[in-house]
Amino acid sequence: MMSKSIFEIQPPFRAILLATLLLLAGCFQGSDADSNTLVEPEGVVISAESEPPAAAPPVEVSAALLDTSPAAAAHPLSIAALRARSYTGSDFVVEQVLEPGVNYNRYVVSYLSDGLKIYALLTVPLLPKPPSGYPVVIFNHGYIPPDEYRTTERYVAYVDAFARSGYIVVKSDYRGHGISEGEPESAYGSPGYVVDVLNALAAARRYPDADPDRIGMWGHSMGGYITLRAMVAEQGVRAGVIWAGVVASYPEMFTSWFRGGGTRRGWLTDAVAQFGTVESNPGFWNALSANSFLTDLSGPIQIHHGLADATVPSAYSVMLDEQIRAVSGTVELYLYPNDDHNIASNRDGALALSVVFFDRYVKGIYG
Repeated sequence: MMSKSIFEIQPPFRAILLATLLLLAGCFQGSDADSNTLVEPEGVVISAESEPPAAAPPVEVSAALLDTSPAAAAHPLSIAALRARSYTGSDFVVEQVLEPGVNYNRYVVSYLSDGLKIYALLTVPLLPKPPSGYPVVIFNHGYIPPDEYRTTERYVAYVDAFARSGYIVVKSDYRGHGISEGEPESAYGSPGYVVDVLNALAAARRYPDADPDRIGMWGHSMGGYITLRAMVAEQGVRAGVIWAGVVASYPEMFTSWFRGGGTRRGWLTDAVAQFGTVESNPGFWNALSANSFLTDLSGPIQIHHGLADATVPSAYSVMLDEQIRAVSGTVELYLYPNDDHNIASNRDGALALSVVFFDRYVKGIYG
């Protein structure tokens, strides 16, 4: 596998990236990895010039085996059902004014999703507003035990990286998280969290200072799963960045993700009883998978994953990269040897890459 330093990336993006790294160096507010120092990515592996990890399973894009029957389309987890819903959101209501960031204001706001009052962290730049409004990043956090979740905790440095770069950031407290109404659900067995994010997207479009046509989406782990599904269901997201995402198809997750039973797996037992297993009815499970609809991605995708991730297989990101390339989509993949699920050792460099990607595809400042 070829390994490249960030300083071997070719122009023009090397210059852009280095400028961004210098701008962001030492400036991230707070820390999720107990470090405020910019860390140069170590041995970043760039997919266009590298072989995937040896452990990566074969890539299968199986949209041809797709159940389009009314029964499959009506299942709440299907992409067809997700597309059939309407997402109107609501105006943001400011619930609490927080201490501002270095060049942006911070608020706890609420909005409506499925009739539920959902809370969110909202940042608004103090920089001069562009004529069309500020660009937006919808920020989808990973799994945190819902009763431990707090709006203003975790992902502080991540939010700051985008907020200080001139983006409105909306980080939703999914239903049942913190003080958001509703019950927490299995992210992989219910569309609830994706619905909450798409309603947050709709609410952001209504926000007077936001540019409704310049919106990106960022997701970590479970939030990566949410991001991918949102981007095949909703055509208004201009670009997505996924860190250590659960981005495999449902057939693949059957073999490597759905482990054990319990009440959180009740939906899985019910679905198998009604529709059959992956082996007996692959078309149904493909109908639930965002991976079957990658030709419909609303924009380019950038993927980051630590190769020492013990939580989500890095092979998922490698497979997604190859699947997007197979349908002629635009994708970037960055793999970090010896780094973990949070990409902790290379966090700041990966954030700089994420900002550059959004600047290019959401702000449109690099042509």
